[in-house]
Amino acid sequence: MLDILIIGSGPIGLACGLAAQRAGLSFLIIEKGCLVNSLYNYPSTMTFFSTSEKLEIGGIPFVTINNKPVRAEALEYYRRVAVSRHLPINLFEEVTGITKDDNGYTITSTKGKYQAKNVILSTGFYDISVNLNIPGEDLPKVKHYYLDPHYYAMQKVVVVGSSNSAIDVALETYRKGADVTLVVRGDEISSRVKYWVRPDIINRIKEGSIKAYFNSNLKAIREYEVDIETPDGTITISNDFVMAMTGYKPNFSFLKKLGIHLSEDKYIPQYNPDTMETNMPGMYLAGVVVGGLDTHLWFIENSRVHADIIIDDIVRKRLG
Repeated sequence: MLDILIIGSGPIGLACGLAAQRAGLSFLIIEKGCLVNSLYNYPSTMTFFSTSEKLEIGGIPFVTINNKPVRAEALEYYRRVAVSRHLPINLFEEVTGITKDDNGYTITSTKGKYQAKNVILSTGFYDISVNLNIPGEDLPKVKHYYLDPHYYAMQKVVVVGSSNSAIDVALETYRKGADVTLVVRGDEISSRVKYWVRPDIINRIKEGSIKAYFNSNLKAIREYEVDIETPDGTITISNDFVMAMTGYKPNFSFLKKLGIHLSEDKYIPQYNPDTMETNMPGMYLAGVVVGGLDTHLWFIENSRVHADIIIDDIVRKRLG
C-alpha cells in the first residue's frame, strides 16, 4: 500500500511528489494527460506573469535569461524536474473512482487499481470550460482553447472576455492579420490583465485597430455571423471564428462523487487551510482546485506551499 497517491502531474502535483520524496514516503502520481498537461495546453506564445523563481518547486532553480519565462521554458523545467528526481508518474491514465475503507483508499483508474493511505487531489481547473450557453456554441468554429495565432490569419475573429487569455488572443490574432472584434461584459478591460499588455490593448481599441463592444454579450452564433447584444441594441456582424475565452473550472462533479463538500455559491471545497485536508479524512487538496470558481485567486507561486503543508500533516499523523 502506498503512503500517498497524487492525482495530477501539474506543477503543484509534482511539488507534492518532491515533498513526499524528501519525507521518505511511498507515492505515485497519476495524470490523465501528458506531463503538466494544463501548461502544455497553454498558448504556444504565452509569457508567464510570474518570474521564474516564483514558479520553482522543491527548491530546484528555474533558470532563464528572460525576465518572465515562456511556456516552452516552463515545460522544459518541469519535465527536467520530474525526470531528474525520478518521480514515479503514470501518464495518460485517468482516475475513475475512489472508495474509502478502514485502511485508506482504493483508487480505480483506466489502467488499474491502487491502494493508498492518503490521496492528494491536484487536478487543477483547465479541463472544463465555462460555457456561454447560447445558440450555436456547439459549432466547430467556436473555440474555448487557443494554441497559436497563425491559424486565424485573414479571418474575422470574435473574442469573448477581457482577462489575460482573451486579451492575448485578441492582440496576437490581430497582429497575424485577423479582423478582431472584442466582446466585453463589463465596462473596461480587466485590471488583472498583465501590466505590460493592458496599455497595448487599450491603445489598439482607441485607434480602432481592434473593435470592442463593452457592456455587451454574445447572443447567438451562426456559421458565418454572430449576434452581439450591446447597450445600443443587438447587432449582427460577419464572422469566421469565435474565441470564447470565458474561463475554466475544476471538475466539481468528480469532487462531489468523492464525498467532498462544496459551498453553494462558489463551489469552494471544504478543507482545513492549516493542513489542506478535506472533510474526507486522509484526502487532501493542493493547488487551484481549492478555489472553487475563484480560480483567479490561485497560482503556482501561492499554492506551491500546499505541498509542504500536506506532507507535514501526513508525517505528523504517521508519527502519532
